[in-house]
Amino acid sequence: MKPHNYFVYIITNYNKKVLYTGVTNSLSRRIIEHSNGMIEGFSKRYKCKYLIYYQHFPDINLAISREKQIKTWIRKKKEEMISAFNPEWKFLNDSIPSIEKVYCD
Repeated sequence: MKPHNYFVYIITNYNKKVLYTGVTNSLSRRIIEHSNGMIEGFSKRYKCKYLIYYQHFPDINLAISREKQIKTWIRKKKEEMISAFNPEWKFLNDSIPSIEKVYCD
């Protein structure tokens, strides 16, 4: 049986002033949706469409729990987590196909 794949992700706007945390079962689809303004609300309003952090989970309940945990954190703690994962805060949008290949193939 093929394992399930869920991702907690953080996106930001071009100037990296705003952070948005979400959960999805398809990182590539969700980033396309954010990039094209297809998701109403906070991320669209603040033009958050650049992936800077992600974490993989095989279980949706674990992913949702982690998303909720991160959303309670102050920005400084989120920044520390992002910096440990992505020290240069590079936009990872172009890396999504290889990310999903590792977890979803």
